[in-house]
Amino acid sequence: MLTRRAEASLAYLAALLLGVGLAAWVFPGDFLFPVAGQDWRPAGDAAQHMVAQRYLLQDAWRWPPTLALNLNTQEGGLNTAFADSIPLLALALKALRGFLPEGFHGVGLFYGLAWVAQPIAAVFALRSAGERRWLPALGVALAAASMPAWIGRFGHAALCGHFLLLVGLGVYLRLVTRPSVALWVGAGVLQVLALLVHPYLAAMTLALLGAVPATRLLRGEAFIGPALAVGAAFAAVVGVMAGFGYLGAAGGTGYGNYAMNLLSPVWPAGSLLFGWPWSPQLDATGFGGWEGYNWLGLGLLAALVVGVVLRPGFAWRRLSRHAGLAVVLLALTALAVSHKVGFGEGIVLDLGEAPGTLEQFRASGRFFWPVSYALLVGGMVLLARVHPVLCLAAGLLQFADATPLRAAIAEWAALRPAWTIEAPALRAELVTAGRLTLLPSWPCVTEAEAAEVHPLQLEVLALASERAVPANTMYVARWKTPPACRDAQVAAAPLAEGELRLFLPSVRDTLLPLVPDGAARCRPIGQVTACR
Repeated sequence: MLTRRAEASLAYLAALLLGVGLAAWVFPGDFLFPVAGQDWRPAGDAAQHMVAQRYLLQDAWRWPPTLALNLNTQEGGLNTAFADSIPLLALALKALRGFLPEGFHGVGLFYGLAWVAQPIAAVFALRSAGERRWLPALGVALAAASMPAWIGRFGHAALCGHFLLLVGLGVYLRLVTRPSVALWVGAGVLQVLALLVHPYLAAMTLALLGAVPATRLLRGEAFIGPALAVGAAFAAVVGVMAGFGYLGAAGGTGYGNYAMNLLSPVWPAGSLLFGWPWSPQLDATGFGGWEGYNWLGLGLLAALVVGVVLRPGFAWRRLSRHAGLAVVLLALTALAVSHKVGFGEGIVLDLGEAPGTLEQFRASGRFFWPVSYALLVGGMVLLARVHPVLCLAAGLLQFADATPLRAAIAEWAALRPAWTIEAPALRAELVTAGRLTLLPSWPCVTEAEAAEVHPLQLEVLALASERAVPANTMYVARWKTPPACRDAQVAAAPLAEGELRLFLPSVRDTLLPLVPDGAARCRPIGQVTACR
């Protein structure tokens, strides 16, 4: 018979080995540890995140710490937090930049860290629920490492930080049973850490923390102290947001367009055993349905069904003991579903215009993630009451069912798309450039041109980011002052000493003729035209 300490050590060690093994299998070495001069280009959102982080790492220390004055210089610099640069990791790497190779960034590294941390955090959450045996721990680690909505986030590194949600759930479970000052301080720190990974994750962990006083209130226990502690944690988050320049920024609109479909949790997109493809996802709004993808997985659903059927009384008692959490999870589900309620391919309820404050969370389908992890931990607790080996069976079922999703992210991470621009020639130009002016700039690209022009812009910026050559433009998800289109004036200005002015094909005919003495100073380099 293992001691409690031995079982805890075995559970966490097994989760660690699982996470390390999966990360090593899914992500190639040059994906986790990139350097400058690679002969393949980054693509999509990952390119945006990489560019922002590289510029931040190579810029001087400033306030706010996430500000890079060498990027988006036309708008006075870029707060890289608005380009999903994962400030928590980026700032740690910036402190170590003297030891990093040229062109290094931590976007790929964060994927690896998230895959290692996910099963460990799941064990923490399960043990926080009172289930400390090693077989259920192994089962929950396998299942958490196979959550479809988590694996399906590839392309957006920061939002793979679901381990923070599992830690937040575990902190809630401990605070409602055995609170301490140290644990409350740790809970506050967790909120700030989540914010510095991605604000959506901070909103979710704060909601889980808010369930502590709600549960104590519904139990008839003292709740004012916990409520004040939650208020302090919220104030700390707001304080960091103010200090880091988050407040006052706005982005696009469309709350309800990126909602969760009511069928999404039970729609087996990406399931091996059902044989359903991962994409396309359920879409009732016409915006793709990806943000609302929340298939729970076959192992999780089996755990819930078997657990509730075989232990209904225990399930009801545990639910009643955590009524505040249940209320919070229902609210998060309503937020995820949004005011445009989709069922399959149709909208079954449209409540009209949403309050303007909700536009800050337009990708509302994400808010179901904490619900799915609460269901996972709850299902495993129920199964463990029947027999611990059933938890392992459910974890293995979830793991097997997610095989196509793991294969998809491994294939994505192994992609090595060729540059579509003349990368070696442009690298040579950038070596001697004092600054880069890329035209068109981001705010001048029309919606009709975006699909063709934005990838080329990111390719150029990816090359420039290897040495952090000061650049005039960058895509920003949120801004305090909407960026202005001034490309005609910029193109017509005399070339500055050391300036490299690049024109993409979409503006060659309209802006290139405006360059003073352009015939002598400009030449084609593949698709782009360079003026010096």
